[in-house]
Amino acid sequence: MSPDLSRFSINQMTVKQLSMPELTEACVRLGVPAVGLWREPVAAYALDATAKLVRDAGLTVTSLCRGGFLTALDPDDRARALDDNRAAIDEAATLGTDTLVMVSGGLPPGSRDLVAARERIADGLSALVPYAAERGVRLAIEPLHPMFASDRCVVSTLDQALDLAERFPADRVGVVVDTYHVWWDDRAPAAVARAGAAGRIHSFQLADWTTPLPTGVLNGRGQLGDGAIDLREWRERVEAAGWSGFIEVELFNDGLWARDGVGVLEETAERFAGEVF
Repeated sequence: MSPDLSRFSINQMTVKQLSMPELTEACVRLGVPAVGLWREPVAAYALDATAKLVRDAGLTVTSLCRGGFLTALDPDDRARALDDNRAAIDEAATLGTDTLVMVSGGLPPGSRDLVAARERIADGLSALVPYAAERGVRLAIEPLHPMFASDRCVVSTLDQALDLAERFPADRVGVVVDTYHVWWDDRAPAAVARAGAAGRIHSFQLADWTTPLPTGVLNGRGQLGDGAIDLREWRERVEAAGWSGFIEVELFNDGLWARDGVGVLEETAERFAGEVF
């Protein structure tokens, strides 16, 4: 019996060794209905060509990664970041997704002020929300594990992400619930309920937590079922908060990237069906 993949979305980064045509062909052949895309490989294949490819394949684009990086102090750097985010919003609209994932950015050089950095994120969102709304794109703030707070994302918890999102309408700014980044936080279940009650869960992503972490830590996301996270419990928790959409699997993992990409996609689909449902 074939696994039920009706809610499965494969994030492009999980199988980044596959070209865009290879990814779409494998999804169609394996019955994977949706993909989460990244800006860099989309640009490499060409934006319009990618949009046509996924549309002709009948795939739903669940999100585009990524916007954000709004913490710069220098006015010119801030202006460039806003321009890049507007470009990302345009790309999301062209690809047919209503969700742009926002990784907020780390501390700028020489700064140790997390509170001020988060306030600059709010200022950036204020500038971007009207532009995104005109194009039918939602901004989804993704909190990252605290180990990334200095260099990649000063938003470390769902509560911090919600504190930012709640300054804006719920249909314009929400949050990403990514198990890899929030599973450790004993306040996260209540934050999921808080986000769901307000209609602010805009994306749900899965990855497992395995140790030891690799050098550099970024590429340590474990294959589903290989680590410490109760993925089925998290799926049930997020569903109880009202989420009924696609669930993306996003894995940064050198070991997976060294393997045949189609084989990784097949394995991930099987793990999704067996470990999440």
